[in-house]
Amino acid sequence: MADYNAIQDALVSCDKERLISLVKGEIEANTPAPEILNKGLIPGMDIVGEKMENGDMFIPEVLMAAQSMGECVEILKPLLGEEDMASGGNVIIGTVKGDLHDIGKNLVAMMMESAGMTVHNLGVDIAPDQFVSQIKEKNAQVVCLSALLTTTMPMMKQTVDAIVEAGVRDQVKIMVGGAPVTQAFSDEIGADGFAPDAGSASRLAKELVS
Repeated sequence: MADYNAIQDALVSCDKERLISLVKGEIEANTPAPEILNKGLIPGMDIVGEKMENGDMFIPEVLMAAQSMGECVEILKPLLGEEDMASGGNVIIGTVKGDLHDIGKNLVAMMMESAGMTVHNLGVDIAPDQFVSQIKEKNAQVVCLSALLTTTMPMMKQTVDAIVEAGVRDQVKIMVGGAPVTQAFSDEIGADGFAPDAGSASRLAKELVS
């Protein structure tokens, strides 16, 4: 019987070598790849996210766990179908126009990918019309806007307004985050949700598309 708890424990403890060994062992034991992903790796990253929210894990550890998860997903990919990989939602994420910060955004993207979502990371300095075009092109369900400067927060409002004006507001949930961003600001600009850290962002995105 597959030992999914061992996979979760290795992932949470950032023991990459043991994690990869366990995953390869399950493959050799003919455990279905989707089950290794959905019963071992993804629940493990959910625990990592919870620990980050609670202050029991910090960014360097979370990055290590996410990178270990990524390597295991690469091992599993040849054994996974498209439906196995893209079951958690279709997400666009980017830092708004005028802002070049990306460490937090990239961590959020990694956590969302680890939760089984398809994530399109647009990068930094993304204009409102770029977000709109990507929503249409990628048929996104969730759009995540990041800003690390108080001076670029108004660009979040402009981006939300552009999404509304383009007629695609009903098809997407809009999430906002970044050091100066608050729940009150999220409400003020008409976003669907705010997350203070990568763990809660991943959980919120899953809730919004469920």
